[in-house]
Amino acid sequence: MNRELIRRSNFKIVVDGVNSTGGIFVPALLSALGVKDVIELFCEPTGHFPHNPEPLPENLTAIVEKVKETKADLGIVVDPDVDRLAFVCQDGTMFGEEYTLVAIADYVLQHTPGNTVSNLSSTISLREVTEKYEGCKYSAAAVGEVNVVAKMKEVNAIIGGEGNGGIIYPELHYGRDALVGIALFLSQLAKSQIPVSELRQRYPTYFISKNKIELEAGMDVDGILATIAKEYAQFEVDTTDGVKIYFGSEWAHLRKSNTEPIIRIYSESVSEEKANEVALKIMEKIRTLV
Repeated sequence: MNRELIRRSNFKIVVDGVNSTGGIFVPALLSALGVKDVIELFCEPTGHFPHNPEPLPENLTAIVEKVKETKADLGIVVDPDVDRLAFVCQDGTMFGEEYTLVAIADYVLQHTPGNTVSNLSSTISLREVTEKYEGCKYSAAAVGEVNVVAKMKEVNAIIGGEGNGGIIYPELHYGRDALVGIALFLSQLAKSQIPVSELRQRYPTYFISKNKIELEAGMDVDGILATIAKEYAQFEVDTTDGVKIYFGSEWAHLRKSNTEPIIRIYSESVSEEKANEVALKIMEKIRTLV
């Protein structure tokens, strides 16, 4: 973290604290980092959420408009327990929750080479960013913060997290923490001396598609997943948590539900259309099996 560089950058930042504890701690953190121009939006910790508190684009129209109206450099959004982090670029576009971890990891790796971890359903961008640094290795963990932490300890990762904007920085503690993510991201932004939207363009743009296929009750879901893994054995396959198949920079991740007879299928590619195509091919293969 570079507090002095952040201070000298004279950032203007809008904060959406969703009327939670983030309304207290995020402005206080920014003040401690030397950011003087902070515009508070929904920062009264009443517990009465002014919008759906999940930091997804459809819930963040107010901060998008405020960033554009005030010509702010950045918008910062946290969830009620301040463990998920999302950013709004200076032009009102979303930085993308999946890329919160990617950008922060890129900054950390520049200064402290090491290993990274995210869960299997997160963007492949973290793997690509990690592997561009010599001697740095990416590892995938089963879905769930506890699984990510366990994998981070196993591989001695210096940064990790989840594609929902969850940052885990072991130098501080092993838990998702938006506050340390903010400090590291602002350090990256201050060092780059470019608008947030241009920083986002440094990383490849991928799209994740989320689908599911319904099965009849009593079907052997584990058997179906095992068969899928064999069918695609010529590709890189990870069976840590369900089945994840890598097709170069594309992937599909299949996980069974513990509560209903369905298989969830997440897929990623360079466009939404291509991501859906990857999922549809897998779904057709499953239908031939059942």
